[in-house]
Amino acid sequence: MKKIFLSGLLITAFGSCATEKGNTSPVATGITEKKANTGRTFSVKISENANAAEISNLLSTFPVFSKKEVNDEVSVLKFSLQNYLYAIDGGNANAKDKQLKGMQKSYRKIQKLRKLLTTDEDNILNRYLVRIKTNVAVIENSVNSNRQ
Repeated sequence: MKKIFLSGLLITAFGSCATEKGNTSPVATGITEKKANTGRTFSVKISENANAAEISNLLSTFPVFSKKEVNDEVSVLKFSLQNYLYAIDGGNANAKDKQLKGMQKSYRKIQKLRKLLTTDEDNILNRYLVRIKTNVAVIENSVNSNRQ
């Protein structure tokens, strides 16, 4: 009886102490405003952006697949994504656009190569690609809506 009571108490204690995720809005956490005499410009702080953090996490946990062609193209996508984040952090619009085009090209190639994978691997790859695409879209929206 004591074991059941203690187990219930521990589960309740840990369950009620769950941490909540902070505000992950890129508008609230990732945008800084800089004023100049000529007007206002905005830049994105990638180091504080939750979407960029999730992309970095996805890149570091990306699985290895059974087909070499898929893994090679995933490496190209990861390289483009890293450079994309660096370009945004540095405020280099030309480099950002170049890396975005490289990511899109690699993304399309991976979509074609997915046919070579097993169903399980295809589902895993799809989950990663959807999360990457969603986070890049949110970052792009915040960059483009704040560009002057």
